[in-house]
Amino acid sequence: MANNVTDANFDKEVLNSDIPVLVDFWAPWCAPCRMVGPVIEGLGKDYEGRVKVVKLDVQDNQRVAMKYGIRSIPTVTLFKDGKALGSLIGARSKGDYEKLIAKAF
Repeated sequence: MANNVTDANFDKEVLNSDIPVLVDFWAPWCAPCRMVGPVIEGLGKDYEGRVKVVKLDVQDNQRVAMKYGIRSIPTVTLFKDGKALGSLIGARSKGDYEKLIAKAF
């Protein structure tokens, strides 16, 4: 299951992680975000121990969303060693997210 991160713990959970982190920037009112949710949850199970999968509600955590220029949701961004390696904007297929994750390895 994807854990929730906030403005307060983003640096610790994402930027300082020992393994790559896939961040789902989303909001509860966003229909495409809700469609992507099960795919993101599935990736969390598929890559358990190799990639951390987290969700950040942009409505409640605007500082991080602004810092990374999140203007459309869902946006899924891959972080490794404190740096963003790439992002996908909009609802995408599981295969698209897997290609993004592959950039970390």
